[in-house]
Amino acid sequence: MHEVQVFDDVHDSIAFTIIFPKLIRGSCVWDSGRAAVGSRFVDPPCSECGKYWAHSSAGNPQVATFATTDDLSGPQTQIAQFARNPFTCFRYARRMRLLIAVLFCLAVEPIGLISQTTSEPIIDVHLHALPADNNGPPPVFICAPYDYWPAWNPQTGGRGYEGLIDKKPPCATPLRSAETDEELMRRTLDIVNAHNVIGVASGPLETVEKWKKAGGNRILPAIGFDPQSGKPALSDLRQLVISKRIMALAEVTTQYAGVAANDERMEPYYNLAEQLDIPVGIHMGPGPPGVIYFGAPEYRMRLSSLLLLEDVLARHPKLRLWAMHAGWPFADDTIAALYAHPQLYVDVGVISYAFPRQQFYSFIKRLIDAGFENRIMFGSDQMVWPEALSVAIDVIQNAPILSDTEKRDILYNNAARFLRLKP
Repeated sequence: MHEVQVFDDVHDSIAFTIIFPKLIRGSCVWDSGRAAVGSRFVDPPCSECGKYWAHSSAGNPQVATFATTDDLSGPQTQIAQFARNPFTCFRYARRMRLLIAVLFCLAVEPIGLISQTTSEPIIDVHLHALPADNNGPPPVFICAPYDYWPAWNPQTGGRGYEGLIDKKPPCATPLRSAETDEELMRRTLDIVNAHNVIGVASGPLETVEKWKKAGGNRILPAIGFDPQSGKPALSDLRQLVISKRIMALAEVTTQYAGVAANDERMEPYYNLAEQLDIPVGIHMGPGPPGVIYFGAPEYRMRLSSLLLLEDVLARHPKLRLWAMHAGWPFADDTIAALYAHPQLYVDVGVISYAFPRQQFYSFIKRLIDAGFENRIMFGSDQMVWPEALSVAIDVIQNAPILSDTEKRDILYNNAARFLRLKP
């Protein structure tokens, strides 16, 4: 057994989210939990994983590989430090039959940004239930956040730039994707449980239903649609809704195919959603940088403007629709659309954890200053990186620009109202 003790020589009221390997039914999976200063928790050994992750409100995961007691002397021994400006450390206490000890330190932001412990529920309207190879052959990586976006030498080709983004991204400790479908589901659901999350999980129907079976009431199933191929058929979607196998049409990713939100081919699906009173979540915002050149040649950033939704909402006044990614980077268009159409909501998927922090805070502050804090919903868009969910939560919980009321509205209240979830 491993026992973790959290200690801090300066402060006595901070807490961190820890993501650690765990042995379940002979398989190495991941779990997560909160640890406050002075607390201890125990977890089973899992030598195959051999890594412990932790992150502060800065959202930058830090990792250290554990050592055996062969490397130790004394009951509490410092092994190594893993921080630029460490002042808080995790200590493994050697006691009785405890055979393994580790210490690592964590770089954190100013004290006001340190993670808060909470058991309050969170609604993630932008969770994904995907195969592990959805973003390419695993493992793939993502920065949380990217501090800058790499420049591209076009002579290397689009795939060369893709490698700069998800194989060798420009950050010291990128998040690593799961390598199997089962690992992706297990790691994500462990974090969902640890953070008391209810997630609108979208993806292929077969995968979504597998996650629903494993996650129970914490998973609200959703699938998208493709107006170009006509799949799924409208009749099939209707039956899926009536039988309660899905509760939302999301994520609708037509932007990647160059199909605008107001394209006439979308109309039958909007009609169906309005008739059945089922929410629609449509991608209107960023894809991977440079995706036009390596994955989605028809993607156009201009289709992120929420003003494209005006005619749609006017034709379908009873439609419940939310814009995933909040129309980034067109904050003016998002404000205009929210003002003109008070039934419209947005989420902050991916821009919360992957984009430069100050840029994200500036963007969301624009919306709040304009008076729309009651229509911004939390979304992680974790894709194939389970730990992105934890980072995204911390970015909101520790946002210096948000009041406690605004944090709870974004993390739960707004989505509960939009989705009509009962307490």
